[in-house]
Amino acid sequence: MKITSTSCICPVLVCLCFVQRCYGTSHHSSIKVTRNQTKHIEGETEVHHRPKRGWVWNQFFVLEEHMGPDPQYVGKLHSNSDKGDGSVKYILTGEGAGTIFIIDDTTGDIHSTKSLDREQKTHYVLHAQAIDRRTNKPLEPESEFIIKVQDINDNAPKFTDGPYIVTVPEMSDMGTSVLQVTATDADDPTYGNSARVVYSILQGQPYFSVDPKTGVIRTALHNMDREAREHYSVVIQAKDMAGQVGGLSGSTTVNITLTDVNDNPPRFPQKHYQLYVPESAQVGSAVGKIKANDADTGSNADMTYSIINGDGVGMFSISTDKDTREGILSLRKPLNYEKKKSYTLNIEGANTHLDFRFSHLGPFKDATMLKIIVGDVDEPPLFSMPSYVMEVNENAKVGTTVGTVLAQDPDSANRVVRYFIDYNAEEDRFFNIDANTGTIKTTKVLDREETPWYNITVSASENDNPALLSHVTVGIRVLDVNDNPPVLAREYDIVVCENSKPGQVIHTISATDKDDFANGPRFNFFLDEHLPVNPNFTLKDNEAAAPSPSRSVPARETGACGPAVQKPSCRRLA
Repeated sequence: MKITSTSCICPVLVCLCFVQRCYGTSHHSSIKVTRNQTKHIEGETEVHHRPKRGWVWNQFFVLEEHMGPDPQYVGKLHSNSDKGDGSVKYILTGEGAGTIFIIDDTTGDIHSTKSLDREQKTHYVLHAQAIDRRTNKPLEPESEFIIKVQDINDNAPKFTDGPYIVTVPEMSDMGTSVLQVTATDADDPTYGNSARVVYSILQGQPYFSVDPKTGVIRTALHNMDREAREHYSVVIQAKDMAGQVGGLSGSTTVNITLTDVNDNPPRFPQKHYQLYVPESAQVGSAVGKIKANDADTGSNADMTYSIINGDGVGMFSISTDKDTREGILSLRKPLNYEKKKSYTLNIEGANTHLDFRFSHLGPFKDATMLKIIVGDVDEPPLFSMPSYVMEVNENAKVGTTVGTVLAQDPDSANRVVRYFIDYNAEEDRFFNIDANTGTIKTTKVLDREETPWYNITVSASENDNPALLSHVTVGIRVLDVNDNPPVLAREYDIVVCENSKPGQVIHTISATDKDDFANGPRFNFFLDEHLPVNPNFTLKDNEAAAPSPSRSVPARETGACGPAVQKPSCRRLA
């Protein structure tokens, strides 16, 4: 049997079968098969075999994507039994027989009637048989052969994962790997260069390069600086046919962002700053802000501020706002314009996260000088003492001077100060104050035994600004005078036994005095001279007794009271 195909034939005898491949020749070849030999092309040596059958089948090829108007010729089947008289009938069965592949049953010519796609189906398995046209009996046993769909370069490389978004640290060494991209080609990788992909860079030079074989993208420059340029759009092309002219290509975009490293120290925009702070600023309050700029981002731009020297070190403190990266200046002690009108601070800002790979770009800190101007504020009058204690005698005449308070304007203007006493509406006003001198006087007669101590509040204001007030507490102690006589502690009703002995103490009398200790006890006790004297009783002053606010003395009987009995009888003394 003779087989003719559209390809050049490279016969290899395997189990009495020829295997042929086509690599693009367009002429038809035929192979004559006899029972005892196999004929080879182009003068190759003949190898004699003993065939077991009268015909053998080759492997055929058909080009994919055939677009011609006529069916595509695939090959020819020929049996040794065919004498050319039409008595042999060729029958084709199997995959695509009668629909895709048709055979001329007389000549054995096979044609493909449809355009085939190798990427959908790579080969078809068919069966061929030669029969006697008159008897329909097989002339040869049925044999199997394959029609392979031959690849053409009809698929461009594709990047399945693009576009890509990747990062690489700034200041990376040249040749640092960024990303490996991979393109796939649906063509036959075993045939020609249709699926052999080569990578190249269309956009992104001279900053990046790509390995033509592996698709690895690398940095192509030293010390790429994020602060100069942060984002790059790199276009990578994959081209088949090993990059040759006529190859198909596909491309993808790789968006590369340089990530930050700490390669920039903080810098104050100015070397000298000036800040105005009023002297009325409250201790602990924030009085100003200062900021050093850092071109880095994230933690690489974090910094702390400190006061390194200056005459205001004890007066001010500085802290760091982590969100805004500002230095917050706060007041530690009260300011006084009249005592010191300005302060100088040297402030330092330093990075907190250092990268020692870039220490040669440092130092990663900067300093500036801040001059603080203390602003003069119209302050309220200032009393000479935080509080006052004064004394006045009770029963003093109305208008008696108690004492004087003093307040002055602390400002350089030294304005005139006026005074007044803060009274509640319900309070009795026992004192007044001279508005000009601050002298406090009584307005009523004071009684120590009724109120021994007064607390009043004196206020001072400036004539030109009455709204600015100062207040001070004045305590007034009322001093005692001996203006209260002693009185008996109570009414006495004394009972005496009639048989009491002479000299026997029958009762003790006590006295009290409202005055202070100095003007009270000790007391002298005596009988009222204006009353008749009772000779039966005497009153004796107990001088040995210690002085006390309430003093008692014994009253002794001087007359006889009759004989004593075990159970004496008693009587009440009128």
